[in-house]
Amino acid sequence: MMDFLLLTHPLNFILMWVLAFGIGFFISRKFKLGWRLFWIGAATFILSQIGHIPFNAGLTQLFAQGILPAPPKAWQLPFNAVVLGLSAGLWEELTRYAVYRWWAKEARSWRKGLMLGAGHGGIEAVIVGFMVLLTLVNMLALREMDLSTSLTGEQLALTQQEVSRYWGAAWFEPLIGALERAFTIPAQIAFSILVLQVFTRKQSRWLWFAVLWHAVIDAGAVYLIAKFGVYVTEAAIGLSAVINIYLIWRLRQPEPEEPPEETALVPPPMTADQLDLQPVDENSVNLEDTRFSR
Repeated sequence: MMDFLLLTHPLNFILMWVLAFGIGFFISRKFKLGWRLFWIGAATFILSQIGHIPFNAGLTQLFAQGILPAPPKAWQLPFNAVVLGLSAGLWEELTRYAVYRWWAKEARSWRKGLMLGAGHGGIEAVIVGFMVLLTLVNMLALREMDLSTSLTGEQLALTQQEVSRYWGAAWFEPLIGALERAFTIPAQIAFSILVLQVFTRKQSRWLWFAVLWHAVIDAGAVYLIAKFGVYVTEAAIGLSAVINIYLIWRLRQPEPEEPPEETALVPPPMTADQLDLQPVDENSVNLEDTRFSR
């Protein structure tokens, strides 16, 4: 089993990176777009997390210290799911709106929204893949170490349990991470298209629809993973991917017409009447006057 895991663990993060850049490459070639919007989308995700991660950490501390009242124990899981879902929806979609408004001002078409969303979801896959790679490197090192020489007591037992669980997984389980990225990249593209409607349709309600839909997907994942485990959660995320692909297709709009190239206007030739030319009698005297003297 471990021999298979030595293949599927590296394959997991490789597939994440292939998905991230493969979708961007496909959109770029299909719609003849450069990579600028892809990298703006990537920056959008990173900018959103600069606020999102500290916000969640601060919120956790406020509940832990009793500054904010915690819900009853029976309601903690659904409460946490809703709070975490809304937090993700608000931070990421408001950041996306700001980027559309003040940075990616040229992104006002469906295909450009695709590219921006692909960058947002793509860089998320790259970061998650990098974390998977770091975990693999650490677990390879821990597998070869005698942990009892550096750890004792409860810490030793927990580390041994974690190493045993990692290398004792079914051969296909590591690939669930790549499958989840395949499901979530369409979600990020769909959110990008939804927020784009604010600018193409001039209706702000599309922003709040994106926030709500993002919150529903994330809250559902938090609740289901704790309640029913990974397989039910991935099935639900897969179903949401189908809905997101439908939303992307349904919101497709004709590309805006390019402004016509400016051409120099050449006036038509003027007639004799327009030039007000007077007829000249053709006689020997007039003909002699028009000759060039030698």
